[in-house]
Amino acid sequence: MILDRRSALVALAFPCLGCLRRHSQPPAGLVFVANRDGRNLAVVDLGILAMIARIELEAEPSSVLSDPRRGRIYALLGDSGSVLTFEAVDWKAMRRTRIARRCLSMQLSPDGALLWVVCAEPPELVALAPDTLAIARRVPLPHAPTDLDVAPTGRLCAVSFGAKGAVGILDATVPRALRMVGISEEVGLVRFRSDARHLLVANRSARMVSILEAPTGRVVVHLPLAVRPDYFCFKPDGGQLFITGEGMDAVVIVYPYTTEVAGTILAGSSPGPMAASQSPDYLFVANPASGDVTVVDIEIHRTIAAVAVGTEPHFITVTPDSQFALVLNRRSGNMAILRIADIVPTRTRSAPLFTVIPVGSGPVSAAVARA
Repeated sequence: MILDRRSALVALAFPCLGCLRRHSQPPAGLVFVANRDGRNLAVVDLGILAMIARIELEAEPSSVLSDPRRGRIYALLGDSGSVLTFEAVDWKAMRRTRIARRCLSMQLSPDGALLWVVCAEPPELVALAPDTLAIARRVPLPHAPTDLDVAPTGRLCAVSFGAKGAVGILDATVPRALRMVGISEEVGLVRFRSDARHLLVANRSARMVSILEAPTGRVVVHLPLAVRPDYFCFKPDGGQLFITGEGMDAVVIVYPYTTEVAGTILAGSSPGPMAASQSPDYLFVANPASGDVTVVDIEIHRTIAAVAVGTEPHFITVTPDSQFALVLNRRSGNMAILRIADIVPTRTRSAPLFTVIPVGSGPVSAAVARA
């Protein structure tokens, strides 16, 4: 019997984990975890629920994302202004490009044609060819950027300029300047509606969500919130936007298509980052201060469970098949795994933790790829 490289590595390092696969039967796939403090990427095999490799890097990774079309992984080394890419099944063959002195975030266009990176020094929006990381376009920005989003159509990009209280909207198909729109004293996150016709802006100074027409930038409405809009999370179908932030231990629900606030749900202590699953429709809310995750049933707008996961949970993602929620605990350096099928409403509002896997120092981001 001939084993491939990854299977041989797993067999040597974890000879007794075959029985775990038979009992738990988790989905096949790999999770790449960016460990900022450790300057590496941890590779976790969901088939055996264990870390199988550690990829050492020359600088701190700030985020990682997966391209399912190409079977590729992209890592952003923000403080060194670099992007690297490699195949999910062969992480030794890496390609790296330095595009700036410092980068903030990256996003793959929905059609996979371009990898967009927003840079802080110098302030620029840079488009890369995903396969080669060759620079396809540079767009100078008038101010230091805060956040980036690419519309579902791939045609529009939006950049926020935090302390300037403005956003810029770019038509990615034509070489022209950003359309600048003033909002308030301070803005944060920007996200396009799922039909790309509206842009939702975190109006932090006024504790509102400002909704703009895209691409004109005309203000449609300012929606007052019970919290400062620090974190956004859309329901997978785009029909609801969930918001957490300073001001209340709650999640605010916004209907982006009817442009109204639907309600507010109590959701743990100082709730922060979120992720949503589909079938069942659950919202997972990280509570960094209390070390747990609150689970909200989206259909009934009610908290149904809380799960203790570790120290300072600060990132959540859901596997593509909605079987597992993966929680990165920044201070304890591990990844907690919640099996979504095990979460059912109970009187105690508690749910089991499936397992915890050590991943490294300071995990900040994770991406799931098929094996």
